[in-house]
Amino acid sequence: MPNQLWKGWVIYMVITAYLSEEKATTQVCPSCDATHFCDCSSMNMSTIPSGLTTDITGLNLSYNSIKYVRETDLLVGVNLRVLLLQFNQIWTIDKESFIFLGKLEHLDLSNNKLTHLSPIWFRHLFSLQHLNIQGNLYTTLGENPLFSNLKNLRYLHLGNNNSFSAIWKQDFDGITVLEQLVIDGQRLRQYESGSLTTVNSINHIIININDVQVLSVMLEDLINSAICVELRNIAFNTANESSLLEPMSRSVMEKLVLKNVLFTDASVIRVLNILVHAEQLLELELDNSILQGMGHWPEPIKIKRKSPMEVVTIQRLTIEKFYLFSDLSSLKNLVGNITKITVVNTKVFLVPCSISKHFSSLLYLDLSENLLADPNLEHSSCKGAWPLLQTFNLSQNTLGDLQMTGQSLSHLKHLTHLDISQNNFGEIPESCQWPENLKYLNISGTQIPKLTTCIPQTLEVLDVSSNNLNDFRLKLPRLKELYVAKNKLKTLPDAPFIPNLVALRISRNKLTSFSKEEFGSFRKMETLDAGDNNFICSCEFLSFIQYQEGIANVLANWPENYICDSPSPVRGQQVKAARLSLFECHRTLAVSLICILVVLVILLIVILGYKLHVIWYMKMTWAWLQAKRKPKKSHNHDFCYDAFVSYSERDSEWVENLMVQELENAIPPFKLCLHKRDFVPGKWIIDNIIDSIEKSHKTLFVLSEHFVQSEWCKYELEFSHFRLFDEHNDAAILILLEPIQEQTIPKRFCKLRKIMNTKTYLEWPLDEGQQQIFWFNLKIALKY
Repeated sequence: MPNQLWKGWVIYMVITAYLSEEKATTQVCPSCDATHFCDCSSMNMSTIPSGLTTDITGLNLSYNSIKYVRETDLLVGVNLRVLLLQFNQIWTIDKESFIFLGKLEHLDLSNNKLTHLSPIWFRHLFSLQHLNIQGNLYTTLGENPLFSNLKNLRYLHLGNNNSFSAIWKQDFDGITVLEQLVIDGQRLRQYESGSLTTVNSINHIIININDVQVLSVMLEDLINSAICVELRNIAFNTANESSLLEPMSRSVMEKLVLKNVLFTDASVIRVLNILVHAEQLLELELDNSILQGMGHWPEPIKIKRKSPMEVVTIQRLTIEKFYLFSDLSSLKNLVGNITKITVVNTKVFLVPCSISKHFSSLLYLDLSENLLADPNLEHSSCKGAWPLLQTFNLSQNTLGDLQMTGQSLSHLKHLTHLDISQNNFGEIPESCQWPENLKYLNISGTQIPKLTTCIPQTLEVLDVSSNNLNDFRLKLPRLKELYVAKNKLKTLPDAPFIPNLVALRISRNKLTSFSKEEFGSFRKMETLDAGDNNFICSCEFLSFIQYQEGIANVLANWPENYICDSPSPVRGQQVKAARLSLFECHRTLAVSLICILVVLVILLIVILGYKLHVIWYMKMTWAWLQAKRKPKKSHNHDFCYDAFVSYSERDSEWVENLMVQELENAIPPFKLCLHKRDFVPGKWIIDNIIDSIEKSHKTLFVLSEHFVQSEWCKYELEFSHFRLFDEHNDAAILILLEPIQEQTIPKRFCKLRKIMNTKTYLEWPLDEGQQQIFWFNLKIALKY
């Protein structure tokens, strides 16, 4: 096909795919971000989505069930830079599947089922930098150079632990520089010498094989190229096997990493004898490995010059009989140049004094997660040990005496950083000895209930997190950073004791608030982490923390870690967003106003009650209720009085001089009940009225202007309403002494109004001739 026709066909296919299938992209793979990276992992796909578009720059199809990559699957991937296909079931890939992926930089085909590899797949991937074909089913990398066109390749992972068995000389043709090379081959038994010599520089090579013979040939090819060599999952049981590592003594290797490696007493000494002659080896790392033996090495370490090694890291080294291990005196000549040692989680319980003295260049020592106790530390840190040591990590050991720990280390004049966290000190003494230049001290998680002057005054950084502290009142004039998280502090530390504090972490304490004055007292404060406390969001606290200028730049983890615990209306809300009502913010003023209002209402009720006779009405109502509970008397009983007379005191002259004389002197005489004469002294007046009315056959009301204006007459008439009118009888006799205007009768005398409007009443005549008729009618009314 001519070149122009070929290009035209390609353009046509790209445009057609873009226009017809653009909509399907969001349906098949909806998880695309703003950078056009689409995450379609773990979606149980069996094929590559057909709706891809040209703007996609990254495509993650890992953890699906894809078995086949077709030529047409990635036609529109012209801008694709990342393609992740790991952990599928891919067993075949069409030769031209990646033809349009010229911009692809990262391709991951690991952990699939590829049984063979084709260089045609990769010949157009000019920009590829990362390639991972690890964990497939191929036995070799193929008959032809697989990577010859990948000039920009820098990271290469290949091989597998099941079937990969051989590496041939042409396998790495075309590769000159690699940042990282991973060779996975627990079944690798054939390695053609010179296969890796074509690679001029390998910054980090990871070799996971278990054949020592193959490893030796491979290391020979890496003498001039590998900077960092990492060996995994291999065992050196004998001195002869270790001797096969001899190429390392002549290599440019600067760092050696050994992971999950087994040594014996016989093999480890031979390895050390090889490494001491590696002129450029600066760093040795041993991780999760096993040493079978007790340090009884059959041959001495032969060293002609000082070892250049500066950094040694040992993590999780298992020595089955560590308690019987020898004093390692044969290592004295190897440690003089080491500046940094890390021995973590290795059950170290003692460093012999004789060895400690030979660490003449040591600056950093990490012995965390071991079994060092105070007496052994005192022996290990003997006089002359670690003379230049600056940083010492003793966290997670078995130390228990802070005074003894400080005294054991006091001779270390250059020590500035000390980590003794997660030991079990408990109570600490009042005074201690410390290195004179100590600036950083970490005693977090050591069960300390109280700080004393044992803490050195020279500190610039102090970490006492995760203890049982209730307060912090220690004077540390040079302190710049203080960490007191996970304690029981209720207030901020006293600023005058730590005037130069720049950073404070007091999260997860019992802090409820802090005032503007407390915060302002730390004049040099740049960072304050007070999150995860139970804040009482009072109005003062909210007003300060929400409106204080620049406080958001000082508070760490603001605002997400600052949550109100109380009051209840804002519980669970962020302090930044909490809002309280006017009543909650001015509770005292509000309560005062409410009290004043209540007093005024009560006063108003009292005044109205007085004016409207409410108390009297209440008493009358109570008396009436009491009277109603009494059993009704028979209407055929004998009364004590013929009539009870209710009248105004200002009408007493007419009542007493005329009416009483006329009625009581009549034949037969009428017996009248007058309050002045007949009420029982000392008895409540209401009871007198009730008894008098009940004992009287009739009740005479002498009505006048004086009567309706008299308060007492009103009370008598009211009660008579309750008793007389409730019984629906005609015992009431009204005498109108003088004309009364209806509007002058109070509205509450509703029954009086009704009676005067519906019943006949006796009116006192001014004409003397008519008065005899009046008396006659009155006497007739009293009889019936």
